[in-house]
Amino acid sequence: MSHIIDTVTALAEPIVTKNDCEIWDVEYVKEAGNWFLRIFIDRPDGISINHCEAISRELDPILDEHEDMFHDGYTFEISSAGVERKLRGPSDFERFSGRPVEVKLYKSKDGQKIFSGKLIGWDADGLSIDISGVLHSFSAAEVASVRLRLELRA
Repeated sequence: MSHIIDTVTALAEPIVTKNDCEIWDVEYVKEAGNWFLRIFIDRPDGISINHCEAISRELDPILDEHEDMFHDGYTFEISSAGVERKLRGPSDFERFSGRPVEVKLYKSKDGQKIFSGKLIGWDADGLSIDISGVLHSFSAAEVASVRLRLELRA
């Protein structure tokens, strides 16, 4: 799968950049028996449907030229990374330090698998979040995913 993701990323990068966007993530996954190729894009001023459409129209025929790398048919989607996006690596954790996040664990810890709090720190060994003034730390091996949470203000 990583070969497909790396190839799609390389093919998409110049098109996404030309449209003043950046690739946030690429995934090739099987869901309910169907394959999906999804490219998530971002830009500082936000993503519109016009960005998604322009990139899709230009990239789709290029992907068709490389159909031999896909074993089965797939659904191709271009989408915004979204306000509750998955954090992927050091630059994301640094950029969103202090923001609300949701941490999903592989196995329950203290009777739960999902924790929500403010991102305090991250390194290769794990991460820390503040939940109502209490620091909670998780090792990298425990963490399945970390997503931004929408901040609701009263």
